[in-house]
Amino acid sequence: MPETPAAQHRQVSRASTVIAGFSTIVEWYDFTLFLYFATVLSRVFFGGGEESLLITLLGFAVAYLMRPLGAIVFGHVGDRYGRRTTLLLSVAVMSAAMLAIGLLPTNEQIGPAAGWMLLFLRCVMGFAVGGEYTGVVAYLLEGSRPERRGLITSLAAAASEVGALLAVGVSALTVSVMSSADLDSWGWRIPFLFGAGIAVSVWIARAWMHESPDFERQRTEGTVPARPLRHTLTHHRGGIARAFAISALGSITYYVGITYVPAFLTTAGRLTEADSLWLSTAAALVVILVTPFVGAWSDRVGRKPVLALLCVSSALLPIAMFSLMAQGSPAHALLGAVILAAVAGGVSAVGAVATAEQFRGEGRLSGLALGATVATAIFGGLTPFLAQLLVGRTGWPSAPGIMIAVVALAVLPVFLTMRETRPTVDVQP
Repeated sequence: MPETPAAQHRQVSRASTVIAGFSTIVEWYDFTLFLYFATVLSRVFFGGGEESLLITLLGFAVAYLMRPLGAIVFGHVGDRYGRRTTLLLSVAVMSAAMLAIGLLPTNEQIGPAAGWMLLFLRCVMGFAVGGEYTGVVAYLLEGSRPERRGLITSLAAAASEVGALLAVGVSALTVSVMSSADLDSWGWRIPFLFGAGIAVSVWIARAWMHESPDFERQRTEGTVPARPLRHTLTHHRGGIARAFAISALGSITYYVGITYVPAFLTTAGRLTEADSLWLSTAAALVVILVTPFVGAWSDRVGRKPVLALLCVSSALLPIAMFSLMAQGSPAHALLGAVILAAVAGGVSAVGAVATAEQFRGEGRLSGLALGATVATAIFGGLTPFLAQLLVGRTGWPSAPGIMIAVVALAVLPVFLTMRETRPTVDVQP
C-alpha cells in the first residue's frame, strides 16, 4: 500500500527494534510449550491414553479460536492508541496466564476440574497471543528501512522460532533428567513457572520501547481511525483475503510440520518422548537459521516469487517426509523433521512481511487480525488435533502431509496472481 516518503524512511531506534523482535521469544515459548508437553499434560490433567492426548490437542485447538478475538481487541488498541500500548498489554495477560498454569492443581488432586481450568487458561493465552504477533510484525515493518523490511520483519518469525526452540529444549531437558513419577507429580510445573518469570522481564523491557513512526505519522496527520475495524473492512477487503491465504499456508506448515511432529514421532513414529523432543529441537535450530536468509531474499527478489516457490515445495515435500519419519529410524525422523522445518521457516519468514504489506498503517493491526489471525486459528490450532485424529483413524502416516499439500494447492493461485508488495525505493549507497 502507498505510504508517504517521510513515513517510509523514519525508523525506530535499534534498541526498540531488538526489544520488539526478540521479546517475542518469551510469549512464543509460553504458547508453544503446551503442545510440546502435550503427552505429559494429557496424563497429568486428563488421565493419560490416546483419548486424553486427543483432548489435550483439542484444547490446544479450542484455545486458538480465541486468537482472532484477542487480535481484534488488541488490534483496536494498537490502531487507535499505539503499537507500544498493545504490546505491553498482551505480554501482561500472557504472563498472568502462564503463572496460573504453573500453579494449577492436577487431575489426581481435584479431578476433572483440573482439566477444565487448564483449558480455560489456554484460552486466555490464546487471547493474549492473538495481539502479540501481529503487533510485533506491524511494529517491525513500520520501523525499518523499506529495502530491509523483509529481513527486519522476519525477526518476528525468527524470534518465535527461538521461543519454540527454547520451549522444546526445556521440555526435552525436563523429560530427560526426571523420572516419570517426578515429572507427572511436580516436574511438569518447572517449564511453566520458568516462562512466567522471564515474561516479567519482557514487560519491563517493552516499557522502554519507542512508539511506531507510522503511528506517530497518523497522529500528526490526524488519520488515526476512530473505528479501526470498520475502516479496515471498508478499505482493505482484498488485503484481508490475501493475508488469509498467506497465513493459511504459514500456519499449517508450522503447526503440522513443526509443532505437531513430537506427538507424531511418539505415536506413529514409535520414538520415545525424549528422542522426539530432541529431534524437534534440531528442527527448530534449522528454522532459526533459514528465517533471516529467506527474509533477506524476499527483499532482493520480491515477496511473490518466494511465496510461490515455497508454496510448491509445501505441496510436494510433506507427504514423503511424514512417511519417512514414520519408519521409526532416528536418522529418517531427523531428515524428515529438518526438511519440514526448513519449508515452514521459509513460509513464516516471507509471510510475516507479506501479510503486513497488504495494508496501510491505518488499520493495519485490525487487517492482520481479520486476515492472518483468523487463518491461523483455522489452519493452526485445529490442525494438530485433526492430524492426530486422521493418523489414528486411517493408519496413514502420510495424512498430515496430505493436509499441508491440500492447503498449498488451494492458495497457490492467490500467490501467482497477487501483486508484488516489496517497496520500490531508491537505495542510497
